[in-house]
Amino acid sequence: ISHMISMYDEQQNYHIKNISGVKALIFLMEQHGVNQSNLPEIGSKGVVSEILNGKRKLNLKQIKNLSKRFHVSAETFID
Repeated sequence: ISHMISMYDEQQNYHIKNISGVKALIFLMEQHGVNQSNLPEIGSKGVVSEILNGKRKLNLKQIKNLSKRFHVSAETFID
């Protein structure tokens, strides 16, 4: 059974790795009931909007702060 569980986990991680950092952020925002103005870790509402719309990329500091806030690996937000 443990072998089957390991195989399942590997398959699930494969799908998660194909998600962009922005899509992961949008998902986490929805799950936590957070909107653009509730993310001071990233910057102003305008900066958050630019990131969510693909006009700007997350920088290292923003990634670290989001990782802490949502209790996920920093790799979650790295494309």
